[in-house]
Amino acid sequence: MKTEPKPRKKNPIKQVPSNSSTDQDWTVQQSRELYGVSGWAEDYFDIDSNGDLTVTAKTSNGKPSVSMATIIDGLNQRGLKTPVMLRIENLIEDRVLRLNNAFAKAVADANYRGAYRAVFPIKVNQQHHVVDSIMRSGQTFNHGLEAGSKAELLVALASVSSKDSLIVCNGYKDEEFIDLGFTACQLGYQCFFVLETLEELDLIIRRAKHFDVQPLIGARVKLTTKVEGHWAGDSGDRSLFGLTTVELIGVVDRLRDNDMLDCFRLLHFHLGSQLTNIRNVRDGLKEACQYYIGLVQDGVPLEYFDLGGGLAVDYDGTASTEPHSRNYNLQEYAVDIVETVMKSLDAYGIDHPVIVTESGRWTVAPMSVLIFNVLAVSNFEPDDLPEQIPEGLCDPIRSMLETFAIVGTQRLQESYNDALYYRDQLRKLFSAGKVTLRERAFGENLYLKIVKEISQRSADLKRMPSDLAELNESLSDIYYGNFSVFQSLPDAWAIDQVFPVMPLHRLNEEPTRKAIIADLTCDCDGKLDRFVGGDGETQRTLQLHELDSSQPYYVGVFLVGAYQETLGDLHNLFGDNNVASIRITEDGEVEFVEEVSGDTIAQVLSYVEYDPQQMLSRFRAKAEAAVRSQQITVKARQEMVQLFRDSLQGYTYFEE
Repeated sequence: MKTEPKPRKKNPIKQVPSNSSTDQDWTVQQSRELYGVSGWAEDYFDIDSNGDLTVTAKTSNGKPSVSMATIIDGLNQRGLKTPVMLRIENLIEDRVLRLNNAFAKAVADANYRGAYRAVFPIKVNQQHHVVDSIMRSGQTFNHGLEAGSKAELLVALASVSSKDSLIVCNGYKDEEFIDLGFTACQLGYQCFFVLETLEELDLIIRRAKHFDVQPLIGARVKLTTKVEGHWAGDSGDRSLFGLTTVELIGVVDRLRDNDMLDCFRLLHFHLGSQLTNIRNVRDGLKEACQYYIGLVQDGVPLEYFDLGGGLAVDYDGTASTEPHSRNYNLQEYAVDIVETVMKSLDAYGIDHPVIVTESGRWTVAPMSVLIFNVLAVSNFEPDDLPEQIPEGLCDPIRSMLETFAIVGTQRLQESYNDALYYRDQLRKLFSAGKVTLRERAFGENLYLKIVKEISQRSADLKRMPSDLAELNESLSDIYYGNFSVFQSLPDAWAIDQVFPVMPLHRLNEEPTRKAIIADLTCDCDGKLDRFVGGDGETQRTLQLHELDSSQPYYVGVFLVGAYQETLGDLHNLFGDNNVASIRITEDGEVEFVEEVSGDTIAQVLSYVEYDPQQMLSRFRAKAEAAVRSQQITVKARQEMVQLFRDSLQGYTYFEE
């Protein structure tokens, strides 16, 4: 799209255009490169010739694609206003299929004599529809579930249908937790108790005798191998979970003393949630294999080897060891695991175990997209200077005018230093009451014009001074999105997780604005200011389009299916989003499988111990008192009470 330069007022001082014009039409390929789509989207998302983002699903009839514009239209028709958490059911099925097929191929190619079993850690996304989709998609592969609490174990007991699927119980366990697991054992399900402490073992032994059941016991070993990234604390000597070597031998001896050593069937370890470097995977697995070998040599009849989670998601699309990426693909991950276990155990003549992985993040991250609309924009565009400069301006402003007149004829760094110095002098004079508010406003606008031109000229520099590199960020727009970071993207705030963010339409137009995105909360941390860049570098601003008052502007945040939905909090009492689960049919149609309305204000208030009906009664009484004192009319009282009642049932987010 070509943009025409704005008309200029005649002025002896050079004016800087607010937006750069483009010499050629913008293409969707440029948008792909700008937002790094080919890196993080795999083959799930792309851009069509109309400039709309599309989602592609694998079906028995090919790979139909549907535009996000079509999906958003369907959401609006069903009254599911943004923000919406969109779950794409086809992508869950595809991930389950890819995971199991990758290990099946690795097992077959290596002539591995054991099997593979996947389990999904419920904590990664506990939503009912998500767990059900995984169980349905993985039924052919006997896909299992991992539970880390009593509530999650109840989910597993209700969801697992095949008795060849595994239920792996991690975390700290009380008597009720263990008793629930024994009910699964009595029903013929393979429910493993993974020991985190020696105290748990005593409880399991005691309850096993009560139920007269031979339990399936595993032990989580604490490896010394250290990994990189956010979850390094899950590895090494100081990791929070797992048994030391001494404790592991204690488990063996205690089980042998109780004639229950045959129950010890699984060895478990976990290096971290997002393993970016395949070398960490191999190194940790080699160490764990030595524990497995040592236990078998000590008479433990191990049959299952649980590697925990760690299969990483390439959030930034760089295929690197950066914290938000990975330097390997799924097939390489599967092959390295199978071959490492096989070679390590073959050297000692030990049978190949059933390999178990708990790949949660990788399985569900791509399926969910947070969709929100932009409500408004705040920018730092300077106004044009008047044709006639006012007389009697203070010294700092006159000095800034001189600096503005010669920007580009001297070093940009020097111009920036001068402008910054004179602006600070102006502010000191204003604080001392020596310049007027209008003078201050004139000077601030002039400063913006200077740094705006410096910023534009600095793009041509071969070596960017650090001060100038920060100008783009300080001059970027603020786009206000209809969502809460704390509710929908808590990891972006808590651990600086980078998620792909991009517009969902107008991608055949050049996005001329550089922006950060602010949410609806009254919090300086309620923003997105770290973005995936097309060059692989994390960017502090995102290029977006100028808003068009004739149509909404929609933005999507991708790869948010892992952890985000249940880690969110109620900052400013913004509740759960509307949720829609869709399926793309073989004919390329969108089927709305499930629709869940987001929290109403009344529901959110009840979470923090308010009684909405009592609140309504109190407000009604206040309005009635105002009628009695003749402050308002009876009609006004009715309208106020009705507004209060309607608001209680309304969406917590911005509504048109």
